[in-house]
Amino acid sequence: MSYTAKLAEMGVTLPDAPAPAANYVPYVVHGDMVYVSGQLPMGPDGLVCGKLGADMSIEDGEKAARLCAINLLAQVKAACGGDLERLVRVVKIGGFVNSTDDFGDQPKVINGASNFFAEALGDAGKHARAAVSSPALPFGVAVEIEGIFVIK
Repeated sequence: MSYTAKLAEMGVTLPDAPAPAANYVPYVVHGDMVYVSGQLPMGPDGLVCGKLGADMSIEDGEKAARLCAINLLAQVKAACGGDLERLVRVVKIGGFVNSTDDFGDQPKVINGASNFFAEALGDAGKHARAAVSSPALPFGVAVEIEGIFVIK
């Protein structure tokens, strides 16, 4: 099954690739690699803001991470000239979780992105990753995730 068909089956429509918020590019293509800048949890209702361990549940953090993953795929699609089927593999994601000093479940939060990639892309979605705490993130968002991908 194509990635596009699988996403449709999941009820996911990729948004237009978000524009950068400052002086950087949203992705860099080098050979068969795509390096995607950190994506924020922007959904139909706007940015998902909050701090894990204070005013957000792990489940809400997972949903925010899933939105980041959807936005990462939107950037990959843009890098591939609109053809998501050129995606070969998710290599690595780096997840940053806006969390309190005593919150230690960053990996559970970033599972929202990892689980999305596995469901949507199968084996091509399995990846290496980091899940770290951050005392603050841009605009007060709950999660930011960057990614490295292989394309053909």
